[in-house]
Amino acid sequence: MQRIDIKNWLVENKMTIIFIVVAYIFAIAVRLIWVYQFQDTESFKHNDQFMINTNDGYYWAKGARDLLAGTSQANDLSPVFSSVSILTAFLVSKLPFEFETIIFYLPAFLSALLVIPIILIGQSLGNLKMGFIAALIGSIAWSYYNRTMVGYYDTDMLNIVLPTILVWSLIAAFQTKSPKYQLIAALDMIVYRWWYPQSYSLEFAFILLIGAYTFYQHFIKKEENIYTLQLVTLLLFAMMNLDGFYRFLMVLFIYFLFHKTTYAKYLYHILAVAVVMFYFSGGLDPIISQLKGYVFRSSTDTYSGELSLHFFSVMQTVREAGEISFETFANRISGHIITFILSIIGYGWLVYKHKVMLLGLPMIGLGFLAYGIPGLISGGGLRFTIYAVPMLAFGIAFLIVQLSLYLKKDFLKNLFITLCTIAILFPNIVHIINYKVPTVFNSDEVALLTKLHDIASREDYVVAWWDYGYPIRYYSDVKTLIDGGKHSGSQNYPVSYALTSPQVQAANMMRLSVEFTQIGFKQRCGNNIIECIMSGYNLKDPDILLAGLKNIDLDKPNPTRDIYLYLPLRMMDIFPTVHAFSNIDLKTGKSKQSPFFYRTKSIKEDQNQINLGSGIKVLKNEGMVQVGEIKVPIHNFIITKYDNNGKLHKNVQVVNEEGGLNLVFMQSYSQALVLDNEMFNSTYIQLFVLEELNKELFEPTLLSPFAKVYKLKI
Repeated sequence: MQRIDIKNWLVENKMTIIFIVVAYIFAIAVRLIWVYQFQDTESFKHNDQFMINTNDGYYWAKGARDLLAGTSQANDLSPVFSSVSILTAFLVSKLPFEFETIIFYLPAFLSALLVIPIILIGQSLGNLKMGFIAALIGSIAWSYYNRTMVGYYDTDMLNIVLPTILVWSLIAAFQTKSPKYQLIAALDMIVYRWWYPQSYSLEFAFILLIGAYTFYQHFIKKEENIYTLQLVTLLLFAMMNLDGFYRFLMVLFIYFLFHKTTYAKYLYHILAVAVVMFYFSGGLDPIISQLKGYVFRSSTDTYSGELSLHFFSVMQTVREAGEISFETFANRISGHIITFILSIIGYGWLVYKHKVMLLGLPMIGLGFLAYGIPGLISGGGLRFTIYAVPMLAFGIAFLIVQLSLYLKKDFLKNLFITLCTIAILFPNIVHIINYKVPTVFNSDEVALLTKLHDIASREDYVVAWWDYGYPIRYYSDVKTLIDGGKHSGSQNYPVSYALTSPQVQAANMMRLSVEFTQIGFKQRCGNNIIECIMSGYNLKDPDILLAGLKNIDLDKPNPTRDIYLYLPLRMMDIFPTVHAFSNIDLKTGKSKQSPFFYRTKSIKEDQNQINLGSGIKVLKNEGMVQVGEIKVPIHNFIITKYDNNGKLHKNVQVVNEEGGLNLVFMQSYSQALVLDNEMFNSTYIQLFVLEELNKELFEPTLLSPFAKVYKLKI
């Protein structure tokens, strides 16, 4: 084995190392702008530590905390076996920093590693300047920053780093034909899947691209390339839908066989085995599933079980999976439309000069899936744009370097490169300065949840909308029905129903949902809780179940644990969306007529009327609310206000018993609500806004202007 001379290697790669260090520091420093902006914002801190700013981060954080504490129990949905949690727990056990400090800053330090493969690709192509410029741009580009800023504790920390390493290793493999790059590429694929199980589709795209090239070599050009066939075989074993440990062992074993002359003649047999095993291990199933979820979306989820119930599809409400404009698409990838167009031109030029850069197409293709093909394929949404960032960063970087070659003097070349790079970085940095993302919860909300931790046990449930599931489980150490990873239409329906129905129906639904969820863990009746409940009552018609929920004396399973209802102020922003999940005919999938709900901070009052904006006015003398040209009598006129101790006071005036709209002025929030009777009588409005509770069903546990917790009594 050839001995590596470390000293000579450092000398030969001195500029590469310098560029990597400078780019890495730059990527981290830019991410610290947020810290500088909010260093004195105490509402973003808990126990003098910044809180994270992504809901999903609390999922991994709970897993890491449970790993460190050695406490995890059945069905608590703690990701103790997930890569993010394992890595975090390891770092916390080895580093002299607080747990909260590590999960807050870790995204910046891990995501900045993207500069390493980018610069190494530049080195492989003999264009180190291009690699350095691409690293600066790619490491802070709009969408990449958004999903890797400080506090964005999620898999995105390495989701682009690992496939970019794969691109580098494949480029090096094709350029050098060195066996080590075959192994590096295969191992990177295994690590990537361990880190992010949804990487399967991107891995498959790389396999297709390399497979197509191999087919072209063998059947079009009639050239036999043993090296490429070995690479394809190793990658097939690496990406099989099997446990990562077994794939790791298989890759090492096959790599050993390939480099023993005795077994070289069995290459085609091994390749055939790889293809067969790939097919029978799952093949295209994960890819089809992801395409259905993000591209070929439906407005409803249909469950083809015995009851064939229909539910509202969550993908219609997830912003990151929604349609985006071309301007947003271009800005998120390159910072500006002009930069985006120039990046495409530059990438085309780069591919013309270096055909091996075609290996970046899978990442570009997945990034472009964000926009889709208008009229043919729905866009996948915001989340996919980050995949195109590093490859198109190469495009603009290559364009800058190539154009500089037309200048004769080195000084002018360097000046041109510097000014162009600054011009490209500028809109991205401006975006970063203006992108003042708040923490998931404020300190007051977290204080309430930590109090709940001391009241509730780990087996108790908190019923809350899925946006708040992970943080509730992290701070209160309880169970929830839905969360950021468990929120299909069928799973959201009972929680939506509980929040938006009157208190009797809400209380019955809460108890049934929790108890049948627990029953479902043993009987495996699936995630469709409504169907589980109906099966328990031997019902075939969901309308009969919903009608029965109106009965306060409904026969229910014996309570096995306490249930709490979490009602935050912040849910007011999404309350109509929450309602949409239960405002559907379960038998047909058709949405029912939406109730009237209007919230505003635009309140302008004069002698005769109160203008609430959007064409809505309160006609004082007539006791009416005018909506456009329609006048509707006011049923209740209510003013609420909190005193200095956080206690709610309200003044209720019944204007017209037959009125169709209710007007609530929430003075402490400087906002008003206009609600029809259905929304007014919902559990959320009655318990959070008015604190009007049915004392047979609920009792107050924790009350604050920011959030309220009630305990179910039945």
